[in-house]
Amino acid sequence: MTEELGAAAWSGKHVVLTGTCSWTDKTLVEEADWYPQRTMSPEERLRYYASQFPLTEIDSTYYAPPAERQVALWAERTPDGFRFDVKAYSLLTGHPTRPKSLWRDLREGLSSEDAEKRNIYPKHLGPAAMDEAWRRFEAALRPMHEAGKLGAVLFQYPPWFGPRKDNRAEIEALRERLPDYRVSVEFRSPRWMAEERDRERTLAMLEENGLVFVSVDAPAVSELPRVMAVTNPDLFLMRFHGRSDSTWKDTSGSAAERFRYEYSEPELEELARPIAEHAQEARETHLLMNNCYRDYAVRNAAELRDILAR
Repeated sequence: MTEELGAAAWSGKHVVLTGTCSWTDKTLVEEADWYPQRTMSPEERLRYYASQFPLTEIDSTYYAPPAERQVALWAERTPDGFRFDVKAYSLLTGHPTRPKSLWRDLREGLSSEDAEKRNIYPKHLGPAAMDEAWRRFEAALRPMHEAGKLGAVLFQYPPWFGPRKDNRAEIEALRERLPDYRVSVEFRSPRWMAEERDRERTLAMLEENGLVFVSVDAPAVSELPRVMAVTNPDLFLMRFHGRSDSTWKDTSGSAAERFRYEYSEPELEELARPIAEHAQEARETHLLMNNCYRDYAVRNAAELRDILAR
Protein backbone atom coordinates (compact mmCIF):
# COMPACT_ATOMS: atom_id res chain seq x y z
CA MET A 1 0.00 0.00 0.00
CA THR A 2 1.09 3.57 -0.66
CA GLU A 3 2.84 5.63 2.00
CA GLU A 4 1.83 8.89 0.33
CA LEU A 5 0.08 11.57 2.37
CA GLY A 6 -3.13 13.13 1.11
CA ALA A 7 -2.79 16.69 -0.11
CA ALA A 8 -3.26 19.72 2.14
CA ALA A 9 -5.29 22.69 0.93
CA TRP A 10 -2.50 25.06 2.02
CA SER A 11 1.02 24.45 3.25
CA GLY A 12 3.85 26.62 4.51
CA LYS A 13 3.41 29.10 7.34
CA HIS A 14 -0.33 28.31 7.58
CA VAL A 15 -1.25 24.66 7.02
CA VAL A 16 -4.88 23.81 6.13
CA LEU A 17 -5.94 20.17 6.34
CA THR A 18 -9.31 18.70 5.41
CA GLY A 19 -10.69 15.29 6.29
CA THR A 20 -13.65 13.41 7.73
CA CYS A 21 -14.85 12.44 11.20
CA SER A 22 -14.69 8.74 10.33
CA TRP A 23 -12.90 6.56 7.81
CA THR A 24 -14.73 3.39 8.94
CA ASP A 25 -18.43 4.32 8.82
CA LYS A 26 -20.46 1.29 7.76
CA THR A 27 -22.30 3.19 5.02
CA LEU A 28 -18.99 4.41 3.54
CA VAL A 29 -17.44 0.94 3.63
CA GLU A 30 -20.46 -1.10 2.51
CA GLU A 31 -22.65 1.23 0.44
CA ALA A 32 -20.19 3.51 -1.40
CA ASP A 33 -17.46 2.84 -3.96
CA TRP A 34 -14.89 5.23 -2.50
CA TYR A 35 -12.54 2.52 -1.23
CA PRO A 36 -10.94 0.57 -4.10
CA GLN A 37 -12.15 -2.75 -2.64
CA ARG A 38 -14.98 -3.85 -0.34
CA THR A 39 -12.80 -6.50 1.30
CA MET A 40 -9.94 -4.34 2.59
CA SER A 41 -8.49 -4.99 6.07
CA PRO A 42 -8.73 -2.20 8.66
CA GLU A 43 -5.02 -1.49 8.11
CA GLU A 44 -5.41 -1.27 4.31
CA ARG A 45 -8.43 0.99 4.69
CA LEU A 46 -6.61 3.46 6.96
CA ARG A 47 -3.53 3.50 4.70
CA TYR A 48 -5.73 4.23 1.68
CA TYR A 49 -7.63 6.96 3.53
CA ALA A 50 -4.33 8.61 4.56
CA SER A 51 -3.21 8.62 0.92
CA GLN A 52 -6.29 10.74 0.13
CA PHE A 53 -6.51 13.02 3.19
CA PRO A 54 -3.93 14.19 5.77
CA LEU A 55 -6.47 14.42 8.63
CA THR A 56 -9.20 12.40 10.30
CA GLU A 57 -11.11 12.26 13.56
CA ILE A 58 -11.38 9.14 15.71
CA ASP A 59 -14.96 8.81 16.88
CA SER A 60 -14.76 5.34 18.48
CA THR A 61 -12.89 6.77 21.48
CA TYR A 62 -16.13 8.51 22.50
CA TYR A 63 -17.94 5.19 22.96
CA ALA A 64 -15.13 3.33 24.72
CA PRO A 65 -11.68 4.39 25.93
CA PRO A 66 -8.93 3.42 23.50
CA ALA A 67 -6.27 0.82 24.20
CA GLU A 68 -2.70 2.11 24.06
CA ARG A 69 -1.74 -0.63 21.56
CA GLN A 70 -4.55 0.34 19.19
CA VAL A 71 -3.52 4.01 19.35
CA ALA A 72 0.07 3.00 18.53
CA LEU A 73 -1.13 0.98 15.52
CA TRP A 74 -3.14 3.90 14.15
CA ALA A 75 -0.01 6.04 14.36
CA GLU A 76 2.19 3.36 12.77
CA ARG A 77 -0.16 2.84 9.83
CA THR A 78 -0.15 6.44 8.63
CA PRO A 79 2.59 8.50 6.95
CA ASP A 80 4.52 11.34 8.53
CA GLY A 81 2.48 14.53 8.65
CA PHE A 82 -0.84 12.76 9.17
CA ARG A 83 -3.06 14.13 11.96
CA PHE A 84 -5.64 12.41 14.17
CA ASP A 85 -8.10 14.48 16.15
CA VAL A 86 -9.45 12.27 18.94
CA LYS A 87 -12.89 12.56 20.46
CA ALA A 88 -12.86 12.37 24.27
CA TYR A 89 -14.52 9.41 26.02
CA SER A 90 -18.19 10.12 26.80
CA LEU A 91 -17.59 9.75 30.56
CA LEU A 92 -15.20 12.73 30.49
CA THR A 93 -17.78 15.08 28.96
CA GLY A 94 -20.74 14.04 31.14
CA HIS A 95 -22.55 12.11 28.41
CA PRO A 96 -24.41 8.89 29.21
CA THR A 97 -21.83 6.10 29.32
CA ARG A 98 -22.40 2.35 29.13
CA PRO A 99 -20.97 0.60 32.22
CA LYS A 100 -19.56 -2.15 29.97
CA SER A 101 -17.33 0.41 28.22
CA LEU A 102 -15.44 1.14 31.45
CA TRP A 103 -12.09 -0.42 32.27
CA ARG A 104 -12.88 -3.69 34.04
CA ASP A 105 -11.49 -2.77 37.47
CA LEU A 106 -13.34 0.56 37.49
CA ARG A 107 -16.53 -1.21 36.43
CA GLU A 108 -16.06 -3.70 39.26
CA GLY A 109 -15.82 -0.75 41.65
CA LEU A 110 -19.39 0.33 40.84
CA SER A 111 -22.20 -0.58 43.21
CA SER A 112 -24.23 -3.58 42.02
CA GLU A 113 -27.16 -1.23 41.37
CA ASP A 114 -25.09 1.18 39.25
CA ALA A 115 -23.42 -1.66 37.34
CA GLU A 116 -26.87 -2.75 36.13
CA LYS A 117 -27.86 0.70 34.90
CA ARG A 118 -28.12 1.27 31.16
CA ASN A 119 -25.96 4.40 31.49
CA ILE A 120 -23.74 5.87 34.19
CA TYR A 121 -22.26 9.33 34.78
CA PRO A 122 -19.20 10.67 36.67
CA LYS A 123 -21.22 10.87 39.92
CA HIS A 124 -21.52 7.06 39.90
CA LEU A 125 -17.73 6.60 40.01
CA GLY A 126 -16.65 9.20 42.53
CA PRO A 127 -13.63 11.55 42.40
CA ALA A 128 -10.83 8.97 42.83
CA ALA A 129 -12.11 6.66 40.07
CA MET A 130 -12.72 9.64 37.78
CA ASP A 131 -9.14 10.86 38.33
CA GLU A 132 -7.96 7.39 37.33
CA ALA A 133 -10.17 7.43 34.21
CA TRP A 134 -8.60 10.73 33.17
CA ARG A 135 -5.10 9.38 33.79
CA ARG A 136 -5.70 6.27 31.69
CA PHE A 137 -7.28 8.18 28.82
CA GLU A 138 -4.27 10.53 28.75
CA ALA A 139 -1.82 7.62 28.85
CA ALA A 140 -3.57 5.76 26.01
CA LEU A 141 -3.01 8.69 23.63
CA ARG A 142 0.68 9.00 24.46
CA PRO A 143 2.00 6.86 21.53
CA MET A 144 0.16 9.04 19.01
CA HIS A 145 1.41 12.23 20.66
CA GLU A 146 5.00 10.97 20.67
CA ALA A 147 4.70 10.07 16.97
CA GLY A 148 3.72 13.71 16.27
CA LYS A 149 0.33 12.69 14.91
CA LEU A 150 -2.07 13.76 17.66
CA GLY A 151 -3.86 16.83 16.37
CA ALA A 152 -6.27 17.76 19.16
CA VAL A 153 -8.38 16.01 21.76
CA LEU A 154 -11.98 17.04 21.19
CA PHE A 155 -14.27 17.67 24.15
CA GLN A 156 -17.79 17.89 22.76
CA TYR A 157 -20.12 18.88 25.57
CA PRO A 158 -23.83 17.93 25.56
CA PRO A 159 -26.75 20.34 25.01
CA TRP A 160 -27.54 20.38 28.76
CA PHE A 161 -23.99 21.54 29.59
CA GLY A 162 -24.66 25.28 29.77
CA PRO A 163 -22.60 28.32 30.82
CA ARG A 164 -22.69 27.84 34.60
CA LYS A 165 -19.92 28.44 37.11
CA ASP A 166 -19.24 24.71 37.73
CA ASN A 167 -19.17 23.96 34.01
CA ARG A 168 -16.73 26.79 33.36
CA ALA A 169 -14.50 25.37 36.10
CA GLU A 170 -14.65 21.96 34.41
CA ILE A 171 -13.50 23.44 31.13
CA GLU A 172 -10.72 25.45 32.81
CA ALA A 173 -9.45 22.21 34.39
CA LEU A 174 -8.87 20.58 30.97
CA ARG A 175 -5.46 22.18 30.61
CA GLU A 176 -4.32 20.57 33.87
CA ARG A 177 -5.90 17.21 32.97
CA LEU A 178 -4.10 16.98 29.62
CA PRO A 179 -1.14 19.37 29.89
CA ASP A 180 0.83 17.94 26.94
CA TYR A 181 -1.97 17.79 24.39
CA ARG A 182 -3.85 20.34 22.32
CA VAL A 183 -7.42 20.39 23.60
CA SER A 184 -10.44 21.58 21.62
CA VAL A 185 -13.92 22.37 22.95
CA GLU A 186 -17.23 22.11 21.08
CA PHE A 187 -20.42 23.37 22.69
CA ARG A 188 -23.79 21.85 21.80
CA SER A 189 -25.67 24.32 24.01
CA PRO A 190 -26.38 27.52 22.05
CA ARG A 191 -26.32 29.51 25.30
CA TRP A 192 -22.50 29.75 25.30
CA MET A 193 -22.73 31.88 22.15
CA ALA A 194 -26.28 33.27 22.39
CA GLU A 195 -25.51 36.96 22.87
CA GLU A 196 -22.40 38.96 22.07
CA ARG A 197 -21.56 39.25 25.77
CA ASP A 198 -21.83 35.44 26.21
CA ARG A 199 -19.71 34.91 23.13
CA GLU A 200 -16.96 37.25 24.30
CA ARG A 201 -16.84 35.68 27.76
CA THR A 202 -16.71 32.13 26.37
CA LEU A 203 -14.00 32.84 23.82
CA ALA A 204 -11.94 34.76 26.41
CA MET A 205 -12.14 31.79 28.81
CA LEU A 206 -10.88 29.41 26.12
CA GLU A 207 -8.11 31.78 25.06
CA GLU A 208 -6.89 32.32 28.64
CA ASN A 209 -6.60 28.54 29.09
CA GLY A 210 -4.97 27.81 25.72
CA LEU A 211 -7.99 25.82 24.54
CA VAL A 212 -9.11 25.59 20.90
CA PHE A 213 -12.64 26.76 20.13
CA VAL A 214 -14.44 24.45 17.71
CA SER A 215 -16.41 26.37 15.10
CA VAL A 216 -19.39 24.48 13.70
CA ASP A 217 -21.64 24.52 10.69
CA ALA A 218 -24.87 22.91 11.83
CA PRO A 219 -28.60 22.76 10.95
CA ALA A 220 -30.67 25.84 11.78
CA VAL A 221 -32.81 23.82 14.20
CA SER A 222 -29.71 23.30 16.41
CA GLU A 223 -29.72 27.06 17.15
CA LEU A 224 -25.92 26.86 17.12
CA PRO A 225 -24.57 30.06 15.56
CA ARG A 226 -21.80 29.78 13.00
CA VAL A 227 -19.06 31.54 14.94
CA MET A 228 -15.53 31.31 13.57
CA ALA A 229 -12.78 32.22 16.02
CA VAL A 230 -9.17 31.37 16.81
CA THR A 231 -8.56 31.09 20.57
CA ASN A 232 -5.21 29.30 20.30
CA PRO A 233 -2.76 30.42 17.56
CA ASP A 234 -1.70 26.79 17.13
CA LEU A 235 -5.00 25.63 15.67
CA PHE A 236 -8.21 26.78 14.00
CA LEU A 237 -10.73 23.93 14.00
CA MET A 238 -14.11 23.62 12.31
CA ARG A 239 -16.52 20.68 12.15
CA PHE A 240 -19.28 20.40 9.55
CA HIS A 241 -22.45 18.66 10.72
CA GLY A 242 -24.57 19.15 7.59
CA ARG A 243 -27.79 21.13 7.50
CA SER A 244 -30.50 18.50 7.93
CA ASP A 245 -33.07 20.00 10.31
CA SER A 246 -35.30 16.91 10.17
CA THR A 247 -32.68 14.49 11.57
CA TRP A 248 -30.60 16.67 13.94
CA LYS A 249 -32.47 15.67 17.10
CA ASP A 250 -33.26 12.10 16.01
CA THR A 251 -31.00 9.74 17.94
CA SER A 252 -33.04 6.60 17.19
CA GLY A 253 -30.98 5.65 14.13
CA SER A 254 -27.29 5.66 13.27
CA ALA A 255 -25.06 8.73 13.41
CA ALA A 256 -24.69 8.46 9.63
CA GLU A 257 -28.45 8.87 9.18
CA ARG A 258 -28.54 11.80 11.59
CA PHE A 259 -25.89 13.76 9.65
CA ARG A 260 -27.09 12.68 6.20
CA TYR A 261 -26.52 15.83 4.19
CA GLU A 262 -24.32 16.65 1.22
CA TYR A 263 -23.03 20.21 0.91
CA SER A 264 -23.40 21.82 -2.49
CA GLU A 265 -20.43 23.51 -4.14
CA PRO A 266 -21.96 27.01 -3.64
CA GLU A 267 -22.44 26.26 0.08
CA LEU A 268 -18.79 25.22 0.42
CA GLU A 269 -17.60 28.25 -1.56
CA GLU A 270 -19.57 30.53 0.76
CA LEU A 271 -17.92 28.90 3.81
CA ALA A 272 -14.45 28.94 2.25
CA ARG A 273 -14.11 32.73 2.30
CA PRO A 274 -14.32 33.28 6.08
CA ILE A 275 -12.42 30.01 6.68
CA ALA A 276 -9.51 31.31 4.60
CA GLU A 277 -9.42 34.51 6.65
CA HIS A 278 -9.30 32.68 9.98
CA ALA A 279 -6.78 30.14 8.68
CA GLN A 280 -4.28 32.98 8.43
CA GLU A 281 -4.55 33.51 12.20
CA ALA A 282 -3.42 29.96 13.09
CA ARG A 283 -0.39 27.81 12.39
CA GLU A 284 -2.62 24.87 11.45
CA THR A 285 -6.28 24.53 10.43
CA HIS A 286 -8.38 21.36 10.70
CA LEU A 287 -11.61 21.15 8.70
CA LEU A 288 -13.57 17.99 9.46
CA MET A 289 -16.68 16.77 7.66
CA ASN A 290 -19.06 15.00 10.03
CA ASN A 291 -21.70 14.25 7.36
CA CYS A 292 -20.38 10.69 7.25
CA TYR A 293 -23.19 9.10 5.24
CA ARG A 294 -21.93 6.93 2.36
CA ASP A 295 -19.33 9.06 0.49
CA TYR A 296 -20.82 12.48 1.32
CA ALA A 297 -18.08 13.45 3.78
CA VAL A 298 -15.11 12.32 1.68
CA ARG A 299 -16.46 14.07 -1.40
CA ASN A 300 -17.20 17.29 0.49
CA ALA A 301 -13.78 17.22 2.19
CA ALA A 302 -12.08 16.90 -1.22
CA GLU A 303 -14.26 19.67 -2.70
CA LEU A 304 -13.54 22.05 0.19
CA ARG A 305 -9.80 21.31 -0.06
CA ASP A 306 -9.84 22.10 -3.79
CA ILE A 307 -11.84 25.32 -3.32
CA LEU A 308 -9.41 26.55 -0.63
CA ALA A 309 -6.40 25.55 -2.70
CA ARG A 310 -7.67 27.72 -5.54
